[in-house]
Amino acid sequence: MYPDTGGDIFAVRDANGRLIAAMPPWFGELVAVWPQATAEAVHFSTQLDAGDCDGLSVSLDSIAGPVSIAVARFDARAVAVYALLRKFIHDTMWAVSFLVFAALAVGILGIRGGLKPVREVSEMAAAIGPHTMSMRLPEKDLPSEIAPLVIAVNRALDRVEQGFAVQRQFTANAAHELRTPLAIINAALEDLEGSGDLVELKADVARMNRLVEQLLRVARLDAVVLDVSEIVELNEVANGVVATMAPWALIQERKLAFANSDAAVHTKGNRHAIADAIRNLVENAVVHSPAGTEVLVGVHRDARVSVADRGPGIPAADRDHIFERFWRGTGAQIGGAGLGLAIVKEIMKAHGGTVSVEDSPSGGAVFTLQFAAAVG
Repeated sequence: MYPDTGGDIFAVRDANGRLIAAMPPWFGELVAVWPQATAEAVHFSTQLDAGDCDGLSVSLDSIAGPVSIAVARFDARAVAVYALLRKFIHDTMWAVSFLVFAALAVGILGIRGGLKPVREVSEMAAAIGPHTMSMRLPEKDLPSEIAPLVIAVNRALDRVEQGFAVQRQFTANAAHELRTPLAIINAALEDLEGSGDLVELKADVARMNRLVEQLLRVARLDAVVLDVSEIVELNEVANGVVATMAPWALIQERKLAFANSDAAVHTKGNRHAIADAIRNLVENAVVHSPAGTEVLVGVHRDARVSVADRGPGIPAADRDHIFERFWRGTGAQIGGAGLGLAIVKEIMKAHGGTVSVEDSPSGGAVFTLQFAAAVG
């Protein structure tokens, strides 16, 4: 083994002149100061990651002590194959990565597009409720796996709607059939004179009449869609309700007052339904107010109608339930049926408005009907 120091590199060749290794020039300068090898070069063969290789190993004495040097050379074909494989992997890695991401994007878009009809059907199903029972889910342009489920849901909605219709019809028929005998009983009792038992009987018949009227109102609200396209002046409607109910309030030993706004207040709605809502609030306020107190009905410029009483108020825990049908608090009077406030809520929902209750600064409760203002 001998060095070849010509050129810009230091070449190590074997006894036959074959190139074993090429090193930088500084390596040649370092070897030049080493003494001769203390042993013959030993030939070896081994296998590395790049392939098979041949080499020589020698031991030298240096100032720092014994030094072992091993020089190996890969087979030219193995080196070429290894370099080709590395280049192939390096070049194809980007292409494979791009193809993977492209396939993933196409898969996501395809799945989202395929599930779009399912999302639309789900949104429509979520919008179906007791007041939208006529809605049905679309059965066209659906995946074949989903179509049978949608058809089954529509058939179930048909049966539910039919059940609701039967129930509403029964309620309306029962209330209508009760009106005539109750009117006859009430007329007969008016012609009688008797003790306190007769007075209590008359009061019971009056409560039954009120319950029948409320049941008929509920049946009409459930069966008929209100026409809320009319422009209604709230001062006019509220004043008419107060004028009609004032004599009844005096009989109940309560006073009924009205405070109109300083300007006309218009909203889009149904005049008769709005009057029913105000009437129910007034009835509720009068019934729950102490004798000799006043119930105040007010109209405000922001399309609000308020009814304030001097009663015991509504406990905070009950305010989420008082608008439910047939719900009656623990302190409710026997005459209440739990339908008046439920009717008010249904009327306001049909008008796109709200009904709320809060404590009155002067004691009692204040019920507020909030409508959407309209230009008259």
